[in-house]
Amino acid sequence: MADISVQGLVKAFDLNKNILDGLSFEVLEGERVGILGKNGAGKTTLFKLLVGEMEPDEGTISIGPGKRIGLISQIPVYPKGFTTEDVLRSAHARLHKMRNRMEELEKKMAESPGDALLREYDELLARFQLYGGYDTETDISKVANGLEISEKMRGQPFDSLSGGEKTRVNLARLILEKTDILLLDEPTNHLDLRATEWLEEYLSGFKGTVLAISHDRFFLDRVVGRIIEIVNGKEELYSGNYSFYVAEKQRRFDEQLKKYEQEQKEVKRLSEAADRLYQWGTGNQRLMKKSQAIRTRIERTAKTDRPDSERRMSARFKQKDFYGDEVLAVKGLSKSFEGRALFSGVELLVKGGERIALIGDNGTGKSTFLKILMGEEEADAGYIKKGPSVRIAYLPQIIKFKNPSLSVLDTLVFSENLPVQEARNRLGAFKFSGEDVFKPVSALSGGEQSRLRLCTLMRADINLLILDEPTNHLDIMSREWIEEALEDYGEALLFVSHDRYFINRFATRVWELKDGAICDFRGTFEQYRRHTESAARFAEIKRQAEKKEEKPKRKQKPQDTAKMIARLEREIAAAEDKLKMLDREAEEYSSDYERLLEIGEKRNVIEKELEELYDKWGELSE
Repeated sequence: MADISVQGLVKAFDLNKNILDGLSFEVLEGERVGILGKNGAGKTTLFKLLVGEMEPDEGTISIGPGKRIGLISQIPVYPKGFTTEDVLRSAHARLHKMRNRMEELEKKMAESPGDALLREYDELLARFQLYGGYDTETDISKVANGLEISEKMRGQPFDSLSGGEKTRVNLARLILEKTDILLLDEPTNHLDLRATEWLEEYLSGFKGTVLAISHDRFFLDRVVGRIIEIVNGKEELYSGNYSFYVAEKQRRFDEQLKKYEQEQKEVKRLSEAADRLYQWGTGNQRLMKKSQAIRTRIERTAKTDRPDSERRMSARFKQKDFYGDEVLAVKGLSKSFEGRALFSGVELLVKGGERIALIGDNGTGKSTFLKILMGEEEADAGYIKKGPSVRIAYLPQIIKFKNPSLSVLDTLVFSENLPVQEARNRLGAFKFSGEDVFKPVSALSGGEQSRLRLCTLMRADINLLILDEPTNHLDIMSREWIEEALEDYGEALLFVSHDRYFINRFATRVWELKDGAICDFRGTFEQYRRHTESAARFAEIKRQAEKKEEKPKRKQKPQDTAKMIARLEREIAAAEDKLKMLDREAEEYSSDYERLLEIGEKRNVIEKELEELYDKWGELSE
């Protein structure tokens, strides 16, 4: 049964162009569907039409009978003075009504019991239990903790929260309401890695239907099972996740291009034949008719349009030759904010060519750390030493321009002192062309402003590029443009990001800011995740063993068991050392495909052995 049916949907904001132009699709009950399309393709407009915030110009929208639909980008207006806690509790308004009515019935039954009152009470109690009425407090705490809504935030007035915090709270409210159809408009934009993974885990067990607009490719791969792409106001359907969509889209492009080229080749052949017959047929009615018949055939043959391929950014970051090993040295760096230590005693060394991902939960101080590196904020203690030939380019999380009323072209001309033609060439490389270059900067979207700032970063040779959430406001195509521009950049790169796809692609070293310290791991993000999971598993086994040791012992452990445990611990340590050596070897031979395969096979064998050692250690410890 279809939860959502959209037929022939048309919506226009401009008389000359329909943003949605005959869009049609169905979403079945329980499906997880990703909605893709360039910025401005009409994705958010579609969601507003689905919830009735807008009316279509043409077409119909049908929602399954009795189904409740919720949109996270649509933040309701709450009464003045409402706290975050009040907003979260409003999700259970229906249960609160039931509870109040049950209390009324209890009082009435105590005064004058009767069958009618008892029947109503029994029905209410059954529904109250069915909808989890006795678990509301547990549910609120579970969802709030998962989406990092702290106790402090729960006590704050909702109006005092930032836009990102309001979005998180509203998402939590919709989850608690147990909405039948969830419309998620960029749900991960204001979530860090841990909260994003919590949301993915929640959605995997969610019984209802999900439509998600997202530019987080990792999220789309893990959550959705079907893709609807909006192209020129119409739908293109793909029966798989994001990785399937990428491969299938390329296959369709290649197939259409091949068909188009074959048709054009046939058209050319027939045209030449028709021209020859026409030239030969002067005065010969039969040949003239044959020539006309071939031209009619040509009209019937040429049906396939040439497929459009998005013009890629031709921009590349310039690089400055780096002399010396040391790019950046951090010594004893400490910083506190409002009495809370963000980090203290940080010691780090960055060398040329390293690609470092700085990760951590929201609010741990990642952006503050970058601002201290850039000299925009002062550290409480410690210092930063930069190599003598280091030149830095910095893309902040919040993009600001000195004079946003200037046009895109004038911004580049005046800020970089460039001739107009050179400025237009550089803007063209970042996909600003035609009338776009005359737009005022203030009229650009967040993604376009990021692109323009990146364009200005190419003004000089650089050997340390620092990026703070570079993909946060960009659609998938723009993210891929930036990744292509970075691909050939071979100097030092330091970036903050929650985009796992981006981190996986570029990081060769990971700094995790957690509990006031930076954990420095030399390896890829995937290797780091395996390392932390392995360490967590080992710590949990050890904790459980220590917990059991605290209990009164009925008899002393045999001496030979203690020796076996000690031997296993030595073997575990040796296996972990081997894994670290293999990680260093993989980094050294990163461009040798065959060697990497060999290293990967060795790693799989050792990881399997290590897991068996953990199991034996746990059994003996018990």
